[in-house]
Amino acid sequence: MIILGLDPGLGTTGWGVIRAEGNRLSHLANGRFRTAPADPLARRLSHLDSQLAALIADHAPDAAAVEEVFVNSNPQSTLKLGQARGVILLGVARAGIDPGEYAARLVKKAVVGVGNADKAQVHAMVARLLPGVAIDGPDAADALAVAITHAHHLASARRMA
Repeated sequence: MIILGLDPGLGTTGWGVIRAEGNRLSHLANGRFRTAPADPLARRLSHLDSQLAALIADHAPDAAAVEEVFVNSNPQSTLKLGQARGVILLGVARAGIDPGEYAARLVKKAVVGVGNADKAQVHAMVARLLPGVAIDGPDAADALAVAITHAHHLASARRMA
């Protein structure tokens, strides 16, 4: 099964694609979508949508997962993050995939073992779980962690069924 993980953001959205075969995970690709801060919001959201559509067309994932929005101290930033996340959810759903959604604390707990892990710890554990991976920055590491979390949850659901 090919799983796409996404860490939404308006300026930078991290993405990661893994293959899950039973309990075995392997890295396929990872990176970041970027939008230009000087562009109008609608153009940035449209650009994010077209980048996601191209990624889905290239990798044909069977499943996808998206990190949930956390509320931060700046309401405008939270709103923009929510709009970017909406575009991501729409793009995944348009591809016929029902995305999993995971809180950041749950992703950190699933990958590192503690919900308050920092970005360096997440990056290190993703590198350990996917040997030989060259991770394209912290946003891509977070997206790979979301994909790994989804793989674990799907495997657990299959065992229970």
